[in-house]
Amino acid sequence: MIPAFISRWFLPAQDSAVADDLRRGKSPWADSVHLLWSLWIFITPMFDHGLRGYTTTWLLFTLASYPVFLLLFARMQLASRRTAYRYAWGMAVLCFGLMRWYPSGLSYFVYACVMLSHCDRRQFRSYALQVLALNAIYVGLAWWIGYPSALLVIMPVTVFVICTIVTVEQLQHEKDAALSLSHDEVRRLAATAERERIGRDLHDLLGHTLSLITLKLELSRKLFDRDVEAAKREVEEAEKVARHALAEVRSAVTGIRATDLAAEMASARLLLESSRVHLGYDASPVDMPAEIERGLSLVLREAVTNIARHAAASCVRIELRREHAAVCMQIKDNGRGGLARDGNGMTGMRERVRAMGGTLGVESPLGGGTQLRVLVPVPVLRLVESSRVASAVNPVQASSSYPAA
Repeated sequence: MIPAFISRWFLPAQDSAVADDLRRGKSPWADSVHLLWSLWIFITPMFDHGLRGYTTTWLLFTLASYPVFLLLFARMQLASRRTAYRYAWGMAVLCFGLMRWYPSGLSYFVYACVMLSHCDRRQFRSYALQVLALNAIYVGLAWWIGYPSALLVIMPVTVFVICTIVTVEQLQHEKDAALSLSHDEVRRLAATAERERIGRDLHDLLGHTLSLITLKLELSRKLFDRDVEAAKREVEEAEKVARHALAEVRSAVTGIRATDLAAEMASARLLLESSRVHLGYDASPVDMPAEIERGLSLVLREAVTNIARHAAASCVRIELRREHAAVCMQIKDNGRGGLARDGNGMTGMRERVRAMGGTLGVESPLGGGTQLRVLVPVPVLRLVESSRVASAVNPVQASSSYPAA
């Protein structure tokens, strides 16, 4: 069996290249096709005085370094984009340490520069400076070792061309992904409009139901003096019709109200994932007044905007659940944290939560991300919880003490 720590080492991070491929329905082995470029390691000796380049020294260095290179390549694909640059630098160090005796290792240098483009490119200046630094180190070492002058020019130019092509292709790929998310947003908005139309149609249909209830009540009033039992039956039937109509209205209104928060979640996903931030969402069904749902939606919008602008996070987790007679919404990121004081956005969120009668808690240790916890009391949930407690204490008494409504 594989030791647990080794298996965990090969689990993909949520914002890794492999995780992105899996979310898009691609094979996690798709990017392994880039390993075909490593064939140059085995071809380079052919240009070193013919087949005499395939020496015992070359074979030993290849057997020792190539598995290390493959391991670094795998970790580049599995690691978080915020830390993947370390493995690219590992490839560069592998090349620099072997340059004097192993010219085939120059392929490791090319991989190091190109693979840096797969890291977090939101810090484009840092990426460009790292590539320039790697090329400067290479030129200095190659000149000191005594490499041909042509290699001092060819390698940096080759790296520049490949990095430019790869970066442009990845930027275009990100635009395509953002466009796909936009299409998903359009489809969701269309579904929202359809649900609202169904709600309006259902409301129109209630006119027939209310007319039927009115007729039955009028009939029961006329029968009340002549046939009390028949009048009671008409009242009972009217009550059944009213209950059924009320259940339909509640179901429709609940579905329509839920779209407010759902629409904000779709917008949050569009904003964050376009910035290469993974969003996880966990919600249990919660019925809440429209004004509370709108308030939570605005708090969610402000929190997501702050994360996209300032947190430098790679993962965000949003949870919405019921806690007794209240609704709890938690928003947690793995960014830089260290929120020392409230800015305009945080102040606005606190005021909005306070207006709903709730509380806003913030945990933001330096380097440990930020967690917001919004707790808002909901009167409907309080009534439901009270009835459940009463039923648990005395089921018979509780069932008889509530009027049929």
